[in-house]
Amino acid sequence: MATRIREKAEARKQAQETRPHAVVKYVRMSPSKVRIVLDTIRGRKAEEALAILENSTTQAAEVCLKLLKSAIANGEYKGLNRADLVVEECYTGAGPTLKRLDIRARGRANRLLKRTCHITIILGNAKA
Repeated sequence: MATRIREKAEARKQAQETRPHAVVKYVRMSPSKVRIVLDTIRGRKAEEALAILENSTTQAAEVCLKLLKSAIANGEYKGLNRADLVVEECYTGAGPTLKRLDIRARGRANRLLKRTCHITIILGNAKA
């Protein structure tokens, strides 16, 4: 049994992400709204993506901008040149949904779903 656990641990270590990336979890925003912003920066150079996010007026762009800056800093820490970084992957997924009540007329209530999301940005080297 211990050999299987050891094999799993080694497989996890080999599959570990080597590209610079950053993740933010439990953002109080709908994943569909964040996905619109991420679609605009996917595949672009990191500097160009920064410029797009800085000039965007959506709330999702603020969160993505901070996350992209973190991913760029992680890339520089790994020894990569800032000018060569490209947004290879960026995606969002649903986090836990907060369920609240909206009080209505005649003693009724509707359910409000306050959605959260997890956002991931993975950078790559353009020259590689």
